[in-house]
Amino acid sequence: MLTNKRVLLIISGGIAAYKALELIRLIKKASGSVRCILTKGGAQFITPLSVSALAGEKVFDDLWSLTDEAEMGHIKLARDCDCVVVAPASADIIAKIAGGHASDLASTVLLATDRPVIVAPAMNPFMWTNKATAANIETLKSRGIKVVGPSAGEMACGEEGLGRLAELTDIMEAIGAAAR
Repeated sequence: MLTNKRVLLIISGGIAAYKALELIRLIKKASGSVRCILTKGGAQFITPLSVSALAGEKVFDDLWSLTDEAEMGHIKLARDCDCVVVAPASADIIAKIAGGHASDLASTVLLATDRPVIVAPAMNPFMWTNKATAANIETLKSRGIKVVGPSAGEMACGEEGLGRLAELTDIMEAIGAAAR
């Protein structure tokens, strides 16, 4: 159960972004609250309206929002949660986290948080097995970031292999452990 636990969910680009909607529902069903950051890539697959309707909260997507940043919104988002979950985590956001980039709201929040971070990768199998992605994942793990998945199976692109978003039950288990 996630009673009184606050999850910050970062939804990055990739077809698996639609599964984040079900993850929001599961967090709420477990009595947790969820705020969401939707990256530009994530917004190519799901809408801010659908995320907001399920989360029951405003969706954050702009580092330079005058309204949010007048109150140092990225710092507040980074700290006003029990854990940060990136699901799905694209190769791009994994590289940004590993490199310490702060080029958008999601990467800035990830750099500013002192909370446990969970990353659930989802990408094409060749992207997952690329040496750059493997090195980035090792960097994340060495920094104490929990990596959940990916799973093997048929991909949206028609290829088979490792790269599917982990089962939502596995992600929920990691959230429960991190948000204690």
